[in-house]
Amino acid sequence: MRGIIVDLFAGGGGASTGIEAALGRPVDVAINHSETALAVHRANHPETQHIPADIWEVDPFLATRGRPVDILWASPDCTHHSRAKGGKPRSKKIRSLAHVVTQWARAVQPRCIFVENVQEFAEWGPLDDEGHPIKARKGEEFARWCGELRLLGYSVDFRVLDASEYGAPTRRKRLFVVARYDGQPAVWPEPTHGPGLEPYRTAAQCIDWSLPCPSIFERKRPLAEKTLWRVAGFTRP
Repeated sequence: MRGIIVDLFAGGGGASTGIEAALGRPVDVAINHSETALAVHRANHPETQHIPADIWEVDPFLATRGRPVDILWASPDCTHHSRAKGGKPRSKKIRSLAHVVTQWARAVQPRCIFVENVQEFAEWGPLDDEGHPIKARKGEEFARWCGELRLLGYSVDFRVLDASEYGAPTRRKRLFVVARYDGQPAVWPEPTHGPGLEPYRTAAQCIDWSLPCPSIFERKRPLAEKTLWRVAGFTRP
């Protein structure tokens, strides 16, 4: 019996679109607490079953109707792991959303689990009393989380991939975790763009310069210099 595909933190449907493009079939179940997010997802993926609920309140067995799960995709909230948060306090509750993945692994044993997040997810560790990461304990929670998956019988591998090396017009680096229960190793894609390969795609290639609009050089608040370099299609020297 062919298993189903579950998008555990479904947003507007970008991840589901990628999964469908790769596998040639739609995602079966999408879950998110936001009605707005699921409305967008539903418009993009009308064949998918949509479950609007707090992720912690969803019973994996009921959500899957007892069917086997081939793929579980999870992109937990990244904002309280990202360096972009600056020096602001982090939320332990939001940082702990990835534990839902081990809950699903324990309940329905997906054959393959994919987790996508910012690079700093690998530095996930405890917070101090003021909500700031304890530097000396960086990565402890991530290592424990990976260990839980391994104890459940999964092989776990992870690495950072840069979207620009695969033809996307953006320098977007993300950590990908692959956990497999089927005894097969993770297979990582080889870069297709970069030095000695196809040239990087740039933001400039995606802009229709013929459309009338205010110039980026005439903004009330100038763009950052690095942004200007990226729009032009170059890396700052």
